[in-house]
Amino acid sequence: MTLSFPKLVNTLITVLAFGFLWQLIVWVTGAPSFILPPPGDVLSTLWTSRALISEHAVITFAEVLAGMAIGTALGAATALSIASSPILRRSFEPVMVVTQAIPVFALAPILTLWLGYGMASKIFMAVLITYFPVASTFFDGLIHTDRGLMDLSRTMGASRWRTLTRIQLPSAVPSLMSGVRLAAVYAPIGAIIGEWVGASKGLGYLMLLANGRVKIDLMFAALFVLAAFTLLLHWLTGLVAVRMTQRARGLGQ
Repeated sequence: MTLSFPKLVNTLITVLAFGFLWQLIVWVTGAPSFILPPPGDVLSTLWTSRALISEHAVITFAEVLAGMAIGTALGAATALSIASSPILRRSFEPVMVVTQAIPVFALAPILTLWLGYGMASKIFMAVLITYFPVASTFFDGLIHTDRGLMDLSRTMGASRWRTLTRIQLPSAVPSLMSGVRLAAVYAPIGAIIGEWVGASKGLGYLMLLANGRVKIDLMFAALFVLAAFTLLLHWLTGLVAVRMTQRARGLGQ
């Protein structure tokens, strides 16, 4: 997951090709700037409005990171609990599945009503949207541990705790990190949806404000900052995933 020079070059080429295609669409269609601003205008606004965008970006980034951290911790704890206890598994696993039948986005107005227009409702939205991917992937990893290793641990008289820490956890770490990488993509969605429903700060709020004032270049600039942050967060979690997987393999040996 290291950012090698060829990968960096490919990324830059992709960005430049996207920008050229965007500009080409503007030229060919003759779209007015309030419908589709040229990329040059968006970059100019991104620079001239950097202080305003940064002010709102800090709020959204804090919501995303807090929601992702809490959601990951709760998801991992839930997976460990239901994987370790057949009773909890029979009672709680169906509840997890049923809760996913309720669209998380539909809860945003209710959370805003209950928790207010501050950061709490947005963090809670990010928690809800990241909790299930982490819990489900980690749980699958824990219960699908190699049966030969599990049988061997029982034959050797290993305790449940030692079996969990030396066999199940190391083998389930890649599954857990897959869930965390999904959470890195989903958490910004939850925070932005919460800001769209009701907020006074944040990139989602800024995009709505810019759209209402027909400042589409500002809306695109805020969107680019959000996309860049999401890509960076996904890349960083990928690095952490590699390190955690390597450590887990060493622990399991």
